[in-house]
Amino acid sequence: MSNHILVVDDEPDISALVAYHLARQSYRVRTAADGSEAIRAVESERPDLIVLDQMLPGVSGLEVLAELRRRPETQDIPIIMLTARREERDRVEGLRLGADDYVPKPFSPQELVLRVAAVLRRVRQAPPASAGGKTLRLGPFLLDVGAARAEVDGRALDLTPTEYRLLLTLIERRGRVQSRRQLLQAVWEVTADIATRTVDMHVQRLRTKLGDAGDWIETVRGFGYRFRTQPPP
Repeated sequence: MSNHILVVDDEPDISALVAYHLARQSYRVRTAADGSEAIRAVESERPDLIVLDQMLPGVSGLEVLAELRRRPETQDIPIIMLTARREERDRVEGLRLGADDYVPKPFSPQELVLRVAAVLRRVRQAPPASAGGKTLRLGPFLLDVGAARAEVDGRALDLTPTEYRLLLTLIERRGRVQSRRQLLQAVWEVTADIATRTVDMHVQRLRTKLGDAGDWIETVRGFGYRFRTQPPP
């Protein structure tokens, strides 16, 4: 069966545009015009992914995001935010609350379709939580690759699938500088030449969750990021 996508936007023209391009790729699309309608739509039929506008009347997109992440039955639904806001702090807030990606308005429909496909691929490729297998240890970090579980100093990390893949990629490539483009390709599976702050925002959120161990992720100005092979000074 085709994936079910819920598109939430209060502008009918944008909803219709997004739905049209997704339907052309054989996705099954439903739309909602506000936050309350979006939550009811999720309750009636769980979507495989949500495209969610940040600026909605009444219940905002961020409030919808926070509510869905709060509920155990919806907390792992992939969500891509659409935002017309230019302030970085607004986009960071969406990522902090658990959005998997964001696309700023005005946007390219082809880019949005590409982002949707990439997020769905990551979800399909995520290993089951009960699986066992390879583990990685470095400094205070322990990653159970089979179970997609990470610890730091013995403390289990509450990471989204995207944050986990980002941490895993950096650790697997430790000691080597990774450009934002390389990380987009490895973690988000985006190969197009897309200007985005997604990588920076996810690194910022990942560092916050790592606490003091966040310094293991080194910023290499002008190039990207590198995971240290030795404890940070």
